[in-house]
Amino acid sequence: MGRGRLPAEVTSFVGRRRELAGTRRLLASSRLVTLTGVAGVGKTRLAVRMAAEVRRTFADGVWFVELGALRDPALLGHTLAEAFDLIQVSASPEADVAEFLEDKHLLLVLDNCEHVAEACSVLVSKLLATAPRLRVLATSRHVLGAEGEQILTVAPLPTPPVDSADADQYEALVLFTDRVRAMMPEFVVDESNRGQVIEVCRQLDGVPLALELAAVWMRTLTLPQILERLADRIRLLLGGRPTDPSQPQALEAAIGWSYDLCSPAERLLWERLSVFSGGFDLTGAEEVCSGDGIERDEVLGLVAGLVNKSIITRTAAASPVVAGYDMLVTISQFGATRLGDRTRAYQFRHRDYYRALTARWATDSFGPRQADLFLRTRREHHNLRTAIDFCLAEPGEEPVALELAAPIWTFWFAGLLREGLRYLTRALDAAPVPTPSRAFGLLAGCQLAMFLGEAEVFARWLAECVELAEQYDDDRLRAGVAEVSAHAMIYEGRPDAAVGELERALAGFRAAGDRHGEFNCLYLLSLATFFLDDPRAEEFSRRAYELADSRGAVQSRAYALWVLGVAQARDHDQYESATGRFREAIRSLRPLNDRTGIGFCVQALSWSAGAASPDERAARLMGAARAVWRSGVVVRETTPYSRLDDVTAERIRAAIGAPAFGAAFARGAAYTFDETVALALGEDDGTDRRAAPRSGRRLTRREHEVAVLIGEGLSNREIAARLTVSRRTAETHVEHILGKLGFTSRSQIAHWVADHPRT
Repeated sequence: MGRGRLPAEVTSFVGRRRELAGTRRLLASSRLVTLTGVAGVGKTRLAVRMAAEVRRTFADGVWFVELGALRDPALLGHTLAEAFDLIQVSASPEADVAEFLEDKHLLLVLDNCEHVAEACSVLVSKLLATAPRLRVLATSRHVLGAEGEQILTVAPLPTPPVDSADADQYEALVLFTDRVRAMMPEFVVDESNRGQVIEVCRQLDGVPLALELAAVWMRTLTLPQILERLADRIRLLLGGRPTDPSQPQALEAAIGWSYDLCSPAERLLWERLSVFSGGFDLTGAEEVCSGDGIERDEVLGLVAGLVNKSIITRTAAASPVVAGYDMLVTISQFGATRLGDRTRAYQFRHRDYYRALTARWATDSFGPRQADLFLRTRREHHNLRTAIDFCLAEPGEEPVALELAAPIWTFWFAGLLREGLRYLTRALDAAPVPTPSRAFGLLAGCQLAMFLGEAEVFARWLAECVELAEQYDDDRLRAGVAEVSAHAMIYEGRPDAAVGELERALAGFRAAGDRHGEFNCLYLLSLATFFLDDPRAEEFSRRAYELADSRGAVQSRAYALWVLGVAQARDHDQYESATGRFREAIRSLRPLNDRTGIGFCVQALSWSAGAASPDERAARLMGAARAVWRSGVVVRETTPYSRLDDVTAERIRAAIGAPAFGAAFARGAAYTFDETVALALGEDDGTDRRAAPRSGRRLTRREHEVAVLIGEGLSNREIAARLTVSRRTAETHVEHILGKLGFTSRSQIAHWVADHPRT
């Protein structure tokens, strides 16, 4: 299986030999190629086919990123980071993506760029400047305007002339016939209907999406009936003006008469479904779209009708038990236009539906439905973005944004930390009035800010949270404050201070009947006591495990397995047991795509392996852990975890030698996420599938500058001041340097700089 991600082609690909050859030629000579053309002309399909044909020529694969559901250009960097599995991105996710791509040889396909064209132009220019072996293939209704951009205009498919003798060779007719035969295998084009098929192709100007919509109606209408309705719709649309193939009238006509041929209830559902982003499921359609002409029990049948008419499509199964559906951007936009001044009412219904979803985290996020709720929230990511953005833009609704973003902080924690912090920051800034909802929003924000190392934000929000806990005399809020304060203390290397805070928090959560809070405290108590060499560590971790297991909370149970393995790992006699705990946790977290939790497990496996068997594989595990945390912003040199990394690295280095350690570490650091998981689970065959990164030669100019300053003994704060950048940016540079060089401490960087005065 090739590296990267590319959607599967579910129908046959017809024609486009000239366009494929042209795109291939442009990609060979240019680093940015944009396929432009009217809506429905087949830009996406052409890009996917082109990417599939050339994927073997890109060592790091082909990566497809669909941008049609992205409403906020500011989230473009986050969207690309998520596509590349970058977790814990910095305050500049665009820089993290650029850093990740710097030494990659891959093709990035950006689909449906037109509504975020300016942001795409800026980001693509930055990526191409940073990554010399990167190629970008974009699809957009208009050019991006980036420097060096090459344009290939995708025209409609050629249509045969009237009474053409070789009509069967024209791509428009071939496509229409192919799609009809997919539903009606007995259909043939012969002397009796060839003229009518030619006329359908000509009326629709050879626009592929229009032809496919027309083909669907062959199950219901005859060719003469289709032609009659098409002619009426085009006359209405054009008002007597001649057809211009460069304009999308044909597609508008096809969509319009498809709309006309739907039942009144199907039309209503089509319109209302336009408020969703990135797809929906049946429950969402029932909740948001029923009423006012659509009974709830009618929705399933109406969805089936729209699927049969190719207005909506069944998506690849994101869940084995819940069917998902989506609507092409063009078709959704048609529905939104028809919805008109009723849009706002359905945006509120959409918002309320997702507010109910996030409210369920209070009752279901620590129980047997935990995993299902997490997976559903991940599937609904785009819709959650849309709902939050709607609240932030709608006067008076800003506090509801907190109700949407705050309860799911553990969802953000599992790989979308920066995005979650961004939404919570915007919501807290937009709704400054003190309320209980704001208090718990502050607490959720503190959890993310603490883990991301945003010390100033964390301190400011925590102080306000303390004030509100006293103002409302809320013991549960006090317990939450104590818990997050203790977590920060652990990261600051003060586990002794954390224990007392956690014991107070534990008592508070128990008094409030908050079992999830109780679990979090037991989990953190195990960590704190572990770092203190307190024998109670295993007891706390076991109690956390038993609590999560009794509740059927799969994700929490996996984190408990991790902390239980950590507690056992310091005893060499329990190495096998600890390894089994970590691997079981990874297997539980993998279906959830919880990369934060998996990152913890891989890192802990490296500690355990380094203690019991300090060999090349243990070094690879250390590098692979660095790969999972690829753009991590946890400042490891200032946390207890960093000391375990340092001890482990020195132990392995002493056993196999510094050169072997460096090579193995670099090899692991180059692993993909799937390769890292295979290594952690003991499922890899040890084959080195690619050359290891060349240590020391991969530093950017800025990174080498930072390395020199480290060699001079400057702290991160001093480096930030010297370079006039934020402290967080300096810390991120340090983290990248450590990963690229296969080091675990600043002192190693300093020694390296002495031997490498220039990049």
